Amino acid sequence: MPILIRLLKPGDAAVFSNVPSDVFDNPLDEEATAAFLADPNHFIVVALDGAKDGRIVGFASAVKTFHPDKPAPELWINEVGVAPAYQQRGVGKQITARLFEAARAEGCREAWVLTDADNKAALALYQSAGGGAPTSHVMIEFDLSEEKSA
Repeated sequence: MPILIRLLKPGDAAVFSNVPSDVFDNPLDEEATAAFLADPNHFIVVALDGAKDGRIVGFASAVKTFHPDKPAPELWINEVGVAPAYQQRGVGKQITARLFEAARAEGCREAWVLTDADNKAALALYQSAGGGAPTSHVMIEFDLSEEKSA
């Protein structure tokens, strides 16, 4: 099965017209997709199945970030997803490699990602893509959808 790995750019929204429900966590939002593609600090690499009319079967999204005490931008990998039928075939590693290539071209010297400690598939992918050993960092989420009383 021919898989094409592609970094999307502004104007590529039509690529999202053929996405199975098991690739992204939620249904795609047309306005959010357009805003994401238009922002030069956002990256999305997709895996397209050429045998299935260019269906998106995997993706990695990331953001180039800047910080006052860092001399070069960093890449924060927001999410990597591969449809279950395409897992364990190197698709995630190819997507990640293309994402790193794009980040290097933008001057990023480091990339980082968060995942759950029990997500064996993600840990295996990140290790195979050259990532270091997992750390003991803890992620805290904040609900900003409405004002909370203190």
